[in-house]
Amino acid sequence: MSALQKKLQGAKLLPPRPPVPNSKYANKKKDFTPIPWTKYFDCEKYVNITGNADTFHYYQKGELLGPVVVLLHGGGFSGLTWSLFCKYLTEKIECCCIAIDQRGHGLTRTSDELSLSADQLVDDVDKVLEAILKQTPNASNPVILVGHSMGGAIAVHAAAKQRISNMFALIVIDVVEGSALDSLHAMRGVLSNRPKSFDTVEKANEWCIKTGYVRNAESARVSMIGQLKQYDGIEQENSVSDHEIDTVIEEEETDVATTATSSVMVQSELNKKNHYVWRIDLTKTSQYWESWFKGMTSMFLSVRAPKLLLLAGVDRLDAQMTTAQMQGKFQMQIVARSGHAVHEDAPVKVAEAIASFLVRHKFVNAVGNFKRPMPAC
Repeated sequence: MSALQKKLQGAKLLPPRPPVPNSKYANKKKDFTPIPWTKYFDCEKYVNITGNADTFHYYQKGELLGPVVVLLHGGGFSGLTWSLFCKYLTEKIECCCIAIDQRGHGLTRTSDELSLSADQLVDDVDKVLEAILKQTPNASNPVILVGHSMGGAIAVHAAAKQRISNMFALIVIDVVEGSALDSLHAMRGVLSNRPKSFDTVEKANEWCIKTGYVRNAESARVSMIGQLKQYDGIEQENSVSDHEIDTVIEEEETDVATTATSSVMVQSELNKKNHYVWRIDLTKTSQYWESWFKGMTSMFLSVRAPKLLLLAGVDRLDAQMTTAQMQGKFQMQIVARSGHAVHEDAPVKVAEAIASFLVRHKFVNAVGNFKRPMPAC
């Protein structure tokens, strides 16, 4: 209390401020417990690709009766990255969402987990989608192909090579050839500087949220487990402890590449079993990284179907894409205050943008009174 306040209070001109014990901000403790995927999806399924023993896993929201939104996650993520997005999208439009765990990710199991070339991933998506759509009464369901980061690049490859039957629209989230190729040199450092293991899923969720890896706490709590697997064996180095997590500065606008190199890295003194490690070691797939993004701009622009590009910032655009956007060759929207995982950080905004885009092109029917137009960019 300032000297002036004391003086005024003593003069009975300023009554004492009453305590606010029930303030929602007082001593609020963040919850890092996992949230089950069943809150967002209707079911999970497995499909075998004809001719081999590879088993692909996917999550489904809605019935396979009309338009199918096929969702391809980025490198290291899983189908769970689309959890909140699917919930909000299906509240706005009539569609079925299929979130596939790609090769080497999530619950999918293949004979060669690290074979992540663009051609292999495109072939996987083609065969998996074909197998899924065989289950539908109408094999000619309109397909809307949506991909984030690596998944966005694979979606572009698949669309440009006309590998997806009955594809009505292509939607790409936060990946452009120029900026993606420029960032490849830093990708190894980002991957090597993140924790190698976590004692519990709660610790992983806490790291994910506090470093800004995913900025939406609810999304992190349901999706992070999809990036991990339980490990029973020799303890990995650089495990995260309670003390080290507490030292991370929670900075809402900090870039993921910066936060991933923060001081959370320490040598673990633990020697436990049944801890959690990353589902896939992406550093072992570096030979394929360039193949995902090289030539992506020309392929993207060659696709005749309507196209939407969602970005976390306009700085992602390269010169060729900037010119094409100004010429109206595709629609674009910037999703402010989001990191690289745009659809996780701002699932409502992304769902609204995509729903508006699809309703405008009359590919889907709106649910209820949803008619919100997508802002021009």
